[in-house]
Amino acid sequence: MTAVARVTDEQIALAERYGVATYAPLPVVLAEGHGAWVTDVDGKRYLDALAGYSALNFGHRHPALVAAAHRQLDTLTLTARAFHNDRLPGFQRDLAALTVTDAVLPMNTGAEAVESAVKVARAWGHRVRGVPDGRARIVVAGGNFHGRTTTVVGFSDDPAARDGFGPFTPGFDRVPYGDTAALAAALTDDTVAVLLEPVQGEAGVIVPPAGHLAEVRRLTEERGVLLICDEIQSGLGRAGATLCTDLSGVRADLYTLGKALGGGILPVSAVVGRRDVLGVLRPGEHGSTFGGNPLAAAVGSAVCGLLADGSFQALARAHGAYLGERLRALPGLTAVRGVGLWFGCDVDPAVGTGREVCVELARRGVLAKETHGATVRLSPPLVVTRAELDLLADTLGGVLADLAG
Repeated sequence: MTAVARVTDEQIALAERYGVATYAPLPVVLAEGHGAWVTDVDGKRYLDALAGYSALNFGHRHPALVAAAHRQLDTLTLTARAFHNDRLPGFQRDLAALTVTDAVLPMNTGAEAVESAVKVARAWGHRVRGVPDGRARIVVAGGNFHGRTTTVVGFSDDPAARDGFGPFTPGFDRVPYGDTAALAAALTDDTVAVLLEPVQGEAGVIVPPAGHLAEVRRLTEERGVLLICDEIQSGLGRAGATLCTDLSGVRADLYTLGKALGGGILPVSAVVGRRDVLGVLRPGEHGSTFGGNPLAAAVGSAVCGLLADGSFQALARAHGAYLGERLRALPGLTAVRGVGLWFGCDVDPAVGTGREVCVELARRGVLAKETHGATVRLSPPLVVTRAELDLLADTLGGVLADLAG
């Protein structure tokens, strides 16, 4: 083993010595990034085909976002919410305008946004709908991924997320994803909300049946139930629209946003939606020391600025249409699901596992990540070029062919 190769080995050994094994990362140690490319500690470059699970929709170190962060670092970074700061009102205005909503609750991580939406829905159900306190129920979908807090994993059906972490928070009813009849049957007088992902990312980029979201919207309106859409991965351009629900002509009552909202620079999340719903919260009932901090607000406003003219959304649609054609022509994949520039590719078991494919892709200079054993997720930054998409498809095709023997 060369001295250069030992840089990676030493870094991994250090992580294993002091870290906690909550992830099983590929054996790559990254040190620099720009656009759609990253470089490891040994100087090898990789095409980033994961983009931080959509946190890097605009690529690594987008100049407009880095500039916004630098400017804010020179003035004010944190006040806590005990005081107003001069960046938060503009961020809330910009995000409300971008998402065509009228209220913004800033938080930090995606899981915090989901937890916040759950609290809001319960309070709204009690204070507005008249559901007795402690009886509010929320319908969720099988295969969901909304974070890893104990409340959220309690309504997951993923054994890796749930097993050994109970007891769990009650009040959730799970139905199969995309099953409109099952969802309709689950709605009761105590149901205050339906929480779902317009496209399930962690499950393998699972797209619901045509018309399902519209039917869910109809059912929730008929029963006076909130629709909460988790757009932490699917939103802010990834699906080819500002919000993935825009593609179905559906408007949710609340949206949870995160990942790309921080521009790949710091964690920024929010719940956005109807003022009469979010407005049920009273001072002291909910909050966050760092949520809505000036640095986060400055970066979030810059993200809204990048998305304002629709050009990144158009890039996702055009790039996604092209990459989808390339992927669906590759032997060795049993299914390719996608929306915008976001794909779940199921590897033929006769070829290998998703992990084996991703390890070999990394060896050849392309970074992706598997999920649920057989699926490779692809979500390159929206700034990727056509030539880079060809490189991605060609490399994946070569890996599949070589593993197939």
